[in-house]
Amino acid sequence: MADCIRVPLLLLLMCILSAVHHIRGDNSVVSRLTGNADNLQNPAGGPGPVAVIPVAAERSLAAGASLPRRRSAGWKLSEEAVCREDLTRLCPKHSWNNNLAVLECLQDKKEETEIAAECNHLLWNYKLNLTTDPKFESVAVEVCKTIIPEIKECAAEELGKGFLVSCLVDHRSNISDYQCNQYITKMTSIVFSDYRLICGFMDKCREDINTLRCGSISIGEKDIHSQGEVIACLEKGLVREVEEQAGAHTIKDDCKKAIMRVAELSSDDFHLDRYLYFSCREDRERFCENTLAGEGRVYKCLFNHKFEETMTERCREALTTRQKLIAQDYKVSYSLAKACKSDLRKYRCSVDTNIPRAREARLSYLLLCLESAVHRGRVVSGECQGEMMDYRRMLMEDFSLSPEIVLQCRSEIEGHCSGLHRKGRTLHCLMRVGRGDMGAIDPNCQRALQTLIQEADPGADYRIDRALNEACESVIQTACKHIRNGDPMILSCLMEHLYTEKMVEDCEHRLLELQYFIARDWKLDPILYKKCQGDAARLCHTHGWNETSEMMPPGAIFSCLYRHAYRSVEQGRRLSRDCKVEVQRILHQRALDVKLDPELQKRCLTDLGKWCSEKTEAGQELECLQDHLEDLVSDCRDVVGNLTELESEDIQIEALLMRACEPVIQAHCHEVADNQIDTGDLMECLVQNKHQKEMNEKCAVGVTHFQLIQIKDFRFSYKFKTACKEDVLKLCPNIKKKVDVVICLSTTVRNDTLQEAKEQRVSVKCRKQLRVEEVEMSEDIRLEPELYDSCKQDITRLCQNVAYGNAQVIECLKENKRQLTSRCHQRIFKLQEVEMVDPELDYQLMRVCKHMIRRFCTESEGKNVLQCLKQNKNSELMDPKCKQMITKRQITQNTDYRLNPVLRKACKADIPKFCQPILNKATADSELEGQVISCLKLKYADQRLSTDCEDQIRVILQESALDYRLDLQLQIHCTQEISSLCPEEAAAQEQTGQVEECLKVNLLKIKQDPCKKEVLNMLKESKADIFVDPVLHTACALDIKHHCAAIPPGRGRQMSCLMESLQDKRIRLQPECKKRLQDRIDMWSYAAKVAPAEGFSDLAMQVMTSPSKNYILTVTGAGVALLFLMGLLCGRFTKRVTQELKDR
Repeated sequence: MADCIRVPLLLLLMCILSAVHHIRGDNSVVSRLTGNADNLQNPAGGPGPVAVIPVAAERSLAAGASLPRRRSAGWKLSEEAVCREDLTRLCPKHSWNNNLAVLECLQDKKEETEIAAECNHLLWNYKLNLTTDPKFESVAVEVCKTIIPEIKECAAEELGKGFLVSCLVDHRSNISDYQCNQYITKMTSIVFSDYRLICGFMDKCREDINTLRCGSISIGEKDIHSQGEVIACLEKGLVREVEEQAGAHTIKDDCKKAIMRVAELSSDDFHLDRYLYFSCREDRERFCENTLAGEGRVYKCLFNHKFEETMTERCREALTTRQKLIAQDYKVSYSLAKACKSDLRKYRCSVDTNIPRAREARLSYLLLCLESAVHRGRVVSGECQGEMMDYRRMLMEDFSLSPEIVLQCRSEIEGHCSGLHRKGRTLHCLMRVGRGDMGAIDPNCQRALQTLIQEADPGADYRIDRALNEACESVIQTACKHIRNGDPMILSCLMEHLYTEKMVEDCEHRLLELQYFIARDWKLDPILYKKCQGDAARLCHTHGWNETSEMMPPGAIFSCLYRHAYRSVEQGRRLSRDCKVEVQRILHQRALDVKLDPELQKRCLTDLGKWCSEKTEAGQELECLQDHLEDLVSDCRDVVGNLTELESEDIQIEALLMRACEPVIQAHCHEVADNQIDTGDLMECLVQNKHQKEMNEKCAVGVTHFQLIQIKDFRFSYKFKTACKEDVLKLCPNIKKKVDVVICLSTTVRNDTLQEAKEQRVSVKCRKQLRVEEVEMSEDIRLEPELYDSCKQDITRLCQNVAYGNAQVIECLKENKRQLTSRCHQRIFKLQEVEMVDPELDYQLMRVCKHMIRRFCTESEGKNVLQCLKQNKNSELMDPKCKQMITKRQITQNTDYRLNPVLRKACKADIPKFCQPILNKATADSELEGQVISCLKLKYADQRLSTDCEDQIRVILQESALDYRLDLQLQIHCTQEISSLCPEEAAAQEQTGQVEECLKVNLLKIKQDPCKKEVLNMLKESKADIFVDPVLHTACALDIKHHCAAIPPGRGRQMSCLMESLQDKRIRLQPECKKRLQDRIDMWSYAAKVAPAEGFSDLAMQVMTSPSKNYILTVTGAGVALLFLMGLLCGRFTKRVTQELKDR
């Protein structure tokens, strides 16, 4: 019968033995067979009696089963002496009268049970005769007479040559008749009990059996129970060949086909795989006791328990071998082939002419083909999808079922992942190696892993990945319980909770290992593929789900999608809304780990090792690359730059940052977050609320980091880029750094404003956004790189423990301005100059006085805010902190006239006129320390200033008279005297001029000439305006109201009025006013002695402001009149010269 298998190989067979076990309960059938036992040497040996077979058929069958010596009619196996002992010992007595029952009992006994060799030989010859005698076909013709005509291949077989039964065995999946089915089942059981009985198998595999030493083919040399080991040996040899193991033998193609065919024909009932049957009998009883045989159910049950601790190693090995055969040919799985038969035909999964025929049978090809149909939205039966899921899970559980993994990843397994075989642990270990967490991986191994992930497609259902499922079960039950079990969104949910309190470490590792490979092929995220396959085909020229293109590899397609995701309407060719949502979701996930972005990792591998090797926390690697943007190689810099540009538009891509900032977003930015459509508003809101109480350290650090990154390229600030792109190209070409762009545009705006240009060159929308950027930059010194670089040493030395935020470091540097290095001092001075011109850029002032500005200065322009605050400084409603900040700014302004734009404008003619010597001595880098203002004060006392300048100096005099700190020259020269003579007055929180009064009172005690000069100048200034002397003005306020109300202030007029009132005995001044006036007269007298007039104007001023002014003027006038009279009366003192002398 070497040529008996002539029909083409078909799909897997139907369940057979399950029905046989049901027949055991059929008493009528048993009784009929028992009644005819004497007339039948039953050929259908196997597990259980045959269904009702007509008596004529039984007789024909008996005649056909001819043993070596002729048996009498009614011969029974139990009567043979060679088997009687084994029968008595092993089989129940009620089965002795039925040859089939005896055959079943002895054939299926445990392997270690010994049966006499003679009995074995007798049984084997009995079965051999049944399967080779052409007369045996008469039974088949009788029992299957209605079925044979329906099967064309079997109807065409010539009778009498033994081919019919073999044909029926091949086509048993198509046999619907119950009796015929049972008959063929019996025959199958007989055939598969010994490889030598399988039609043609011995001839095709004889050479390979001998080469592989799988056993002898001589009849009788091996007992019946070892014959399954021969096939098992060949199967293992085939697996070794596929995996290209060392010393593997190449099995002939005919034998390969025979091996796979045997595996296929035994796929429905595990009894037919004799080696596996004997290896797993105990395990079947332990794990699958209630599983009915047939349709591959026992196989599947055992597969599901393959990695149980109590599973025997021999059974596990046999199951693995069978799974490997299934991986080579899906038809070896009866249930899979049956469930997916129509779908395979429907989606033409077996007619691909572009690949070798052998590959079409591969389980991987079937899975990819049907998964492609599912992902394209085609209907695949639920039964088939269930089978596919079982085998996808099987591939993920055991890496050894994928020969490419075994072959290509051998060194990685031996080096890193040995001993982790069970439950998908080895595969996840290889994934971890593939991520680069455990050293380098061979590119071929990497590709094999990627292919396996595509075949198993765990992204569609996380349960396929057993290691992930077990590791993340607790997280799924808590964080993702609202999502249907098995939904693809479970993986996204797990990613959303990555690095949160709900995530456990083992789940985190398994998740990142899987996502690493899913991220490298956009098709492996089923939701993304579903929503974007149309866009990908339209914009990125993609092919089918399981097709690839060298022009557009899977990893490049997502890059193509996100480039189109953020295009404007004007740019055209945008993604659909649903696809864009999914692209954003993937971007959010990738931001969690740099290794989830294939393009970034590929191009930045060198830079990651060079700059970021110590950055191991979540999200740190990308931040590190952004920090070193200028140092990166060109390709890496482009990728990081593009990603940062996307983040500026949609900061929600930064999932870790968003998670950290959740409290602030909920409290202050929820409306922006809910309504944001890629506008950059959310980040702007976070920046504006960076110092709210809800802001935590992680969020603040993240927001500041993003601000620092933005300064490296104006494109990284989405709103600024959108508003000012055209202006930048027109006015600031070739400038890339955001700081430089802001300075360029700000300078343009300032120049246009100062020159009163008819039309501003910078657009309105850009000017508006420019103001936002300038304010944001003023919040942190690090956002102004030139200033930061100039002052790094000073910050370390003077402001080491000061936080950068809220402009605190800048404020610290301002307060320590005298101790700064020259370079830093110069930068701080320029910063202050800009802030005084535009107080809205003074972050500390605007922050501290925010509420006071709303209260007092709502109608003031931005540039006049400080002026407004100064005017309301002494209001009872003024906030103390704001008042203190205003005083600081006043002190700053009084250090140099250039820091007071109002004074500078009002006195632009007076300063060079009266204070040019001071200007000549000054350098561009140094401050004038109040010298110009002191100069103007003196000229104010001389009443020589212009009206506008006089008004401004009067304000300064009035302010500094109340607070000595506003008079820089006084503070510089009288520091020692103030601390020694006026400590209590200087320590007072509220300065009301008491320090100045103290210095005046203690004028005689002052030893230092510079300080004494400053106090004398104060006295001189107070003579010019009583408002400059707050103590005197307070004491005499009532008298001024009564006696000098009609006299305007300034130029010493009100002071002269009070002096005249003091001389007039008719006027009674208030005692305090009278006392203070008398003190001032004494001080002025002393001042006149100590500091005589320096010129005629100074002398005239002293006279005019002297209490004895009238007396002095009267005496002076009388003297001049006396000289005039003497001249009239006495004539000339000299002799008149004659005309002649003149003419000479």
